[in-house]
Amino acid sequence: MMAGMGRVTERRRVVRIRDGAVTERADTLVGEEPLEIRVGGRPLAVTMRTPGDDFALATGFLVSEGVVARADEVARVMYCAGATADGSNTYNVVDVRLADGVAPPDASLQRNVYTTSSCGLCGKASLDAVRTTARWPLPLTGGPALTPRLLAALPERLRAHQRVFARTGGLHAAALFDGGGELLDVREDVGRHNAVDKVVGRALGAGLLPLADTVLLVSGRASFELVQKAVMAGIPALAAVSAPSSLAVELAAEAGLTLVGFLRGTSMNVYAGAERLELPPEASGPPGPS
Repeated sequence: MMAGMGRVTERRRVVRIRDGAVTERADTLVGEEPLEIRVGGRPLAVTMRTPGDDFALATGFLVSEGVVARADEVARVMYCAGATADGSNTYNVVDVRLADGVAPPDASLQRNVYTTSSCGLCGKASLDAVRTTARWPLPLTGGPALTPRLLAALPERLRAHQRVFARTGGLHAAALFDGGGELLDVREDVGRHNAVDKVVGRALGAGLLPLADTVLLVSGRASFELVQKAVMAGIPALAAVSAPSSLAVELAAEAGLTLVGFLRGTSMNVYAGAERLELPPEASGPPGPS
């Protein structure tokens, strides 16, 4: 077993109160620890994540930042310094060595700050960066059309594979589906953006980028950062069970990404890229004169 994999969950004693009755019992909690990402030995970012798939998280993060887009652009990924008081490696520092000829991250990308598990860093500067570094266009026509029926079936397929969430209730998930709705990969993490990075990083390692003709489904809301990660990986459609932000919709519309929110049962809102959906004809036309 790879070091760090055993820290996905841990057991803690809790006081449980139910209908006035108080008991003490063990509960399963999701793990959350900092991960420092370095490139060529230089610190780039620190994120709070659930341990596991750390190498994929690091390389997926570099995809979202426009640093790499092919597996052969990464020479090596390894755990490095980060010892505890007794000398044991914490497995909380990952160093990515880029292949010869691959430009290192621009100094403006350095994030020597703490980023929470609920969101990373984003804003107008990041929006401008996506405009200039996205490697693959997302044409709204020419690919297989998505249907509301196909999209409606995806959340249940995701839930069936959220094994750690079922035990803890404390993890987000990201799932990648092909154009026919078949599950390609699913990752869980305390942070949605980390779960997406893990999916993208694993796809990078398998040589699958760009992820054309796929749908990315995320638990929770759709933030600007998640749209950015989908665009940078060449994913044409992003669906979320909750609402998107205004900046997420702006970037999706500009990039040609289909963005679906409030995907619950057979209901959903399409905020951008509706041209990629095969929609049924409207049940009725405009109201007639009274």
